[in-house]
Amino acid sequence: MHFNVIDALLTYIGVIFLHASVDIFNDYWDYKRGIDTTTKRTRFSGGTGVLPEKKLDPILVYKAGILCMVVGLFIGGYFVLKIGFIIAIILAVATFSIYFYSTTIVNSGLGEILVGVKGALIVIGAFYVQIGLLDLPIVFLGIITGTLSSIVLYIASFPDFEADKEKGRKTLVILLGKDKGSKVFPFLIVFLYSLITIGIIFEDVPIYTFITFISVPFAIRSSKLLKNYEKLEDLVKAISNTIIYSRIVGICLILSYLLAIINK
Repeated sequence: MHFNVIDALLTYIGVIFLHASVDIFNDYWDYKRGIDTTTKRTRFSGGTGVLPEKKLDPILVYKAGILCMVVGLFIGGYFVLKIGFIIAIILAVATFSIYFYSTTIVNSGLGEILVGVKGALIVIGAFYVQIGLLDLPIVFLGIITGTLSSIVLYIASFPDFEADKEKGRKTLVILLGKDKGSKVFPFLIVFLYSLITIGIIFEDVPIYTFITFISVPFAIRSSKLLKNYEKLEDLVKAISNTIIYSRIVGICLILSYLLAIINK
């Protein structure tokens, strides 16, 4: 298999710009809707604070979001011309989700699901750019990666519960309620580990992927801390441990594939 370094770098840059546009638009619309001026900001929630604190002009922030999206789409357009319609489909989904995420999608309770789909498409798209085909194991890896992203977004929505609900956003936590939401969280963690286990058994992911289970202590700690969701300090710790858990799983996934290539 030939690995195209230039295409890999362009893919990476394009994803960064598209992801940045999502975050920028989210900051802008949460400010315009009054969410970020109502909620108590933490290290992991409540936006960046640059707009409520009047550090930047909202119009400039919006234009920055447009610029990042255009740059990302321009790079994506190059791959559409080079590779074909599969990339065009992925790019169309990305464009829709980027622009409408903070204005429409978050009002329907589909935000976490869409983030999961986005995470999966990044993995699938990056593979397709290099190989030019869809492969079931890569789709499976994309689902694992997307689920990981959804879990982080899910727990990070707890601190903004009241402000989001007041301003019309419908996260999964709002639909479930905090109590049920905190009880569902461990099942999401188990679901992810189940996907990894199934992938190993059916050889859709390398055997070395078992190293992802070193993240279990952080997942358990997050679940325990989330039971005290009304205590902001414990909630922030729960989010922090979830982010650490997700980073460990992500890094271990990369290492497992590198080990598989080395020992092939």
